[in-house]
Amino acid sequence: MRKLFQIALMCCAAVFCTSSGAASDHGSAEEAKALVQKVIAYMKANGREKTIAEINDTQNTRFRDRDLYVTINDMNMKNLAHGANAKMQGKDLIDLKDADGKPFMRERLELVKTKGKGWQDYKFVNPVTKQIEPKSMYFEKYEDLIINCGIYK
Repeated sequence: MRKLFQIALMCCAAVFCTSSGAASDHGSAEEAKALVQKVIAYMKANGREKTIAEINDTQNTRFRDRDLYVTINDMNMKNLAHGANAKMQGKDLIDLKDADGKPFMRERLELVKTKGKGWQDYKFVNPVTKQIEPKSMYFEKYEDLIINCGIYK
């Protein structure tokens, strides 16, 4: 009977581990923030150009994790690096609006200027699901750059 109980307990543990693994298909807020800080540390050690080039290589996974990816903007909201969509690289994004018409890039620029770092909510296309989803973007100003990584909710 004790052996049967141990087997049942192991089966329950296996089911729990499998189901909790499925939930980890999405990055967490803590992981997004950590990825931004990883980029800043990498940039300090390796320089701006190398960091931007690595992020812009959408096949490079150093700064990608599941649905987490990094973007870098200058203080005019020109995109310098986009880890999920090469078509966004080099684009002036100041007038970009979300699905509800919210000018989220202008809003983020104001948040950067007043707070330096923080979170912003808007809607954006998830590159994994290809659907418009609610998103929270973590951003930090580093020198004259804005380093971003967001989570899809």
